[in-house]
Amino acid sequence: MSGQGRGVNLSDVFVMRLTVPPEADAERLDRFVTDRLADTSRSYIQRLIEAGGVLVNGDIPRVSHKLSVGDAVEVRIPRPDEPSEITPAVIPIPIVYEDDDVMIFDKPAGLVVHPAPGHEHGTLVNVLRWLRPEAITPGAERPGIVHRLDKDTSGLIVVAKTERARLSLLKQWQRRDVVKEYTALVIGQVQEDRATVDAPIARDPNNRKRMAVVREGRQAVSHLTVKARYPGYTLLDVTIETGRTHQIRVHCAFIRHPVAADELYGGRVRDLPLGRQFLHARRLQFHLPDGDPIDVEAPLPDDLVRALNVLESRT
Repeated sequence: MSGQGRGVNLSDVFVMRLTVPPEADAERLDRFVTDRLADTSRSYIQRLIEAGGVLVNGDIPRVSHKLSVGDAVEVRIPRPDEPSEITPAVIPIPIVYEDDDVMIFDKPAGLVVHPAPGHEHGTLVNVLRWLRPEAITPGAERPGIVHRLDKDTSGLIVVAKTERARLSLLKQWQRRDVVKEYTALVIGQVQEDRATVDAPIARDPNNRKRMAVVREGRQAVSHLTVKARYPGYTLLDVTIETGRTHQIRVHCAFIRHPVAADELYGGRVRDLPLGRQFLHARRLQFHLPDGDPIDVEAPLPDDLVRALNVLESRT
C-alpha cells in the first residue's frame, strides 16, 4: 500500500504505542485504535491507516485487519496543518482544577461534550475554544477530549491542554488506571449491598439510538455499592472499569433497575422532580503528566439534591 493518504500528512507526527489486550482479540484495527483515541473519529483513523500512519508489528495493515492478543500497534498521528475551525462558545462552566496541562470541569447536565450532527455549537469543546484556544491536539476533531459524559449526565470531565497531557491521559484510560465514580439513583430495591455487572455492550440491533448488553459486544464492567434505600428507589455509588457508551445506564437497565428518569432505558418516573436521568460523575482519580496523583470530587447538583430531598421526606 502506498504511503500517500487522503488529506493526511505524515511528515510531522507524534507516536503512540498500544498492545492488544485479550479482550480485543480478533477486533478490527480501525475500531481498536478509534476506541483508544477517544477524541478522534473512526473515519479519520481509517484515513490514517490507509496513509500508512498505523503499523501492526512493524507492518502496514489494511483498515479491516483483525488483531491478535499481544500485537504491537504503533499509531503515528500528524500534527494539524491548520487551526481548528471550531467556533468559541461563551458558556460559564465550573472549573474544578487547572494547570498548564489539564483542566477539569464540573459539566452541567444538558451540555454536549463535543460537536456532532445536531450539536455543532454550544458544546464543551466550543467552550474550550473560548477559554483556552491554544488547547489543540494533533489530528483531533474533538480537541483535548479523552473521555466523555452523556449530554444529560453531570459531573467531572478532564480535558487535555497539551500533547503530553493527552498522551498521558489516553494511556491511563487504556490501562484502566483511572478511578471513575458516579452517583446514580435507580428504580426499585437493589437487594445486594455490593454487586458487579460484567456484561458486554454494543449497539442495540433493534434500536440504533440505544446501546444494549450483546454477547458479541465489548467487555464492560461496573461495580455497584448501595448508599441508601428509599421507597421504590435505591441510591448507588457506581465505579466503572471500562467506559462504554451509556455503560451505567445499560447495566442498570440490564439488572432491571434503570436509572431514574432515564426514559431511553425504561427509567420513566412521575413522582420525582427530575428533568433528566439521575446520574452524576462525582469523582475522578488519575495521575497528572508529571506523575503527581490528583483526586477530585464534584457535589451533587441542585436538581438531584431536590429529588433526594423528596425521597428523604418519605422515609
